[in-house]
Amino acid sequence: MDRIDLKILSILQENARITNHELSQKVNLSPSSCLQRVRKLEEDGYIDSYMANINLDKICRTVTVLVTVSLHDHTNANFKAFEEAMAEFPEIVECYTVSGNFDYFLRVVCPDMNSYLKLNDDLIGKMEGVANISSQVALAHTKPFRGYALERLVE
Repeated sequence: MDRIDLKILSILQENARITNHELSQKVNLSPSSCLQRVRKLEEDGYIDSYMANINLDKICRTVTVLVTVSLHDHTNANFKAFEEAMAEFPEIVECYTVSGNFDYFLRVVCPDMNSYLKLNDDLIGKMEGVANISSQVALAHTKPFRGYALERLVE
């Protein structure tokens, strides 16, 4: 990983639809060298996937709920069972294992609050080991994710 690879990653996370020719010009490489680097970054797992950032507000109404979850028993089996249960709920769009006062932090997107309440009940029903679920409804998305500040993270 060198400064050119970091520049390629920064540009791709800003615009993954950039042509290889445009990308090669921005990083001062030949198109073939640039394409080889991008393929290597993909093969080595630096690029997980390419996806569109969809504006849900243009499609439908949704409610985003930020959820903290605490488990009763902190055993590997309980953590594994909870994480497997998470995979069954497509509304749970992100899940983090965290330190502190709770064990998991979830971002949930549902069409409405009734759908979230049903998901919450289903989650409690599937996981006997859940000690506490706390939900905070997001009122506004004031700073959406727009990529990582690679130049600040990597020295």
